[in-house]
Amino acid sequence: MEHTYAVIMAGGGGTRLWPLSRKETPKQLLPLIGQETLFQSTVARLENLFPPERILVVTVEEQAREMRGQAPQIPNENYLIEPAPRGTASVVGLAAAVLQARDPQAKMAILPSDHFIRNKDLFHYLLKAAFDVADDEYLVTLGITPTAPSTAYGYIQQGESLNGKYRYPTYNVRRFKEKPSEEAARDLLRTGDHSWNSGMFIWRADVIMREIQMQMPALHDALSQIAAAWETNSRDAVLNENWQPLKVETVDYGIMENAARVAVLPAGGLGWSDVGMWSSMFEIMLPDMDGNIATNRSLHLSHETHNTLVYSKDSERLIVTIGVDDMVIVDTGDVVMVCKSDQSQKVKDVVEHLKKHRQEKYL
Repeated sequence: MEHTYAVIMAGGGGTRLWPLSRKETPKQLLPLIGQETLFQSTVARLENLFPPERILVVTVEEQAREMRGQAPQIPNENYLIEPAPRGTASVVGLAAAVLQARDPQAKMAILPSDHFIRNKDLFHYLLKAAFDVADDEYLVTLGITPTAPSTAYGYIQQGESLNGKYRYPTYNVRRFKEKPSEEAARDLLRTGDHSWNSGMFIWRADVIMREIQMQMPALHDALSQIAAAWETNSRDAVLNENWQPLKVETVDYGIMENAARVAVLPAGGLGWSDVGMWSSMFEIMLPDMDGNIATNRSLHLSHETHNTLVYSKDSERLIVTIGVDDMVIVDTGDVVMVCKSDQSQKVKDVVEHLKKHRQEKYL
């Protein structure tokens, strides 16, 4: 694991977990599961694999102060601050440019800050295996073995096997697919050669910078200037000047879909969730005998209620449900949201409505 680094992407808003996740308190900064926040759990998951000085966090200024307080073991200089959100391609590029300047042999694992992973030992093994593949100049992604025909994730189709010296089954990536319809998702599962796109990537810093130069030359030019000024007094000025004109782009669309050497490790048994919407809590937390979940020490009195999630910020506030099935109920004090559990992905539509009608106090 020499010259290996973890880069935590931590600047997102998590709007699909509204009304709990807000601009000032996005989901990664909240203790959704247990006492730790999702960000703290992500950092803790890296213990015994990466020392704190080899963990970097890319985030925005509004969240950085809280993150420094939640993970003080990470050196202050390892918090890389985006002047404004410009998509994951820019996040990855900034981290790669800074790391390459610090360590020309750097290899990096790109990890979202808001994932839940139950099997930490397998996660460590997969990262070690992925770094071995990355040594051969592959851009590596971890694919999650599907458990259902989900429409919430993109898919990765694996091609021929790269078995040989690698310690874990590894495949060429044939193509990436956008989030499918439910019918298309069922078809993908039947083929047996598709994984969910986890958004976790492993590569050498020089290799990803070379791909950025080929596929996103404007981003590469900006990163070159930013990296040259990073350890100087002009860092902030150069960063702002070059960052603001960047177009918003994801690393999936901007880099991965057209890269020549992309490999996937299908990861079954991780106990993974991206905690992407309220219904995903049913995959993570243990329900009672009726399938109900009361999170955050919520006080829930249920009568003839089944498969229902209740979240309340106030542990003294009693929430009573009678004859309710397959629901999500969230009470944040200023907002009460009630929806069918299979409709929880539509929370983002409500957020867009609030933005459009300038109801900022609820965002």
